Amino acid sequence: MSLQTPAMKSMFGGNPSGGFFDLPLLEAGDSQDASIILLGAPAATPYTSVGNYCAGAPDAIRSAFGWPGVLEHHDFDIDGFLLPAGIKAIDWGNLDYSETDFSANRSNISNHVKQILEAKAIPLVLGGDDSIPIPVLDAYREHGPLTILQLDAHIDWRDEVGGESMGLSSNMRRASEMGWVENIVQVGARGIGSARPRDRQDALDWGVKFFPMREVVNNAIDAIIESIPGDANLYIALDIDVMDPAVVPSVIGPAPGGFSYWQMIEILQAAATRARICGFNLAELMPSADIGGRGALVAARIVAMVMGLIARQHRQQA
Repeated sequence: MSLQTPAMKSMFGGNPSGGFFDLPLLEAGDSQDASIILLGAPAATPYTSVGNYCAGAPDAIRSAFGWPGVLEHHDFDIDGFLLPAGIKAIDWGNLDYSETDFSANRSNISNHVKQILEAKAIPLVLGGDDSIPIPVLDAYREHGPLTILQLDAHIDWRDEVGGESMGLSSNMRRASEMGWVENIVQVGARGIGSARPRDRQDALDWGVKFFPMREVVNNAIDAIIESIPGDANLYIALDIDVMDPAVVPSVIGPAPGGFSYWQMIEILQAAATRARICGFNLAELMPSADIGGRGALVAARIVAMVMGLIARQHRQQA
């Protein structure tokens, strides 16, 4: 006989409705005048050497935290309701994806993000590996200029890997080629990643502002926030391997010395006081490497906090 470990949601009356944090789970395209729309993108352009190792991440994040009526509870991390009165968020579920037609994956992601933007909502995209930001950012062609805040253990400036130029190691280089991307601030790089010295120099020549993790630890958060223009449309690209492996063990490229949960919340809250968040993605959670769902739980809390910060920005603008 197997024993199932009880979860908090079991104590509070069964299962949530299916959407992230018990949000309404609706068909894609049904915006219902929401201010925030979540979208699962299990895959864009995975490297064939590793396959779709993050494809299960959107559902792992959804299932990590939530029970019926959870949004009616006081959230101590944001000191109030996660969604203030009058602010609506919904979940469009996961996009279908192809194991072989990566161009179709990218088009599908871009087209759905465009629909969200055309509905005047803010997209929160749950990946998927870190090739996801390329098609997401492509959807902002008519919604720039953008400043990107990339939170990542790696700088992702490779031009190609094994002949693939749209993969997870190339997302910030591809972003730099988009005319509607005006600034890139990259935070959290550490250890030895996939970047070569030429890749780093190309980024510096383009104008990237780098804040390696060692600077973050030495109180660089004020400098990071000051590097974001105050009137920016701020897109936040979060690779969950920016977190310390002791906090999020479930990544393919762990590096010691990353963010704690509260460091991450501090920088997100500071960024929200500086600029308008116009989009967000979380990538690189690998459920098969998780330990007791800890990584998915941290990822879910981070997504929830971003949702709450965007909701408060909308309330202030109303």
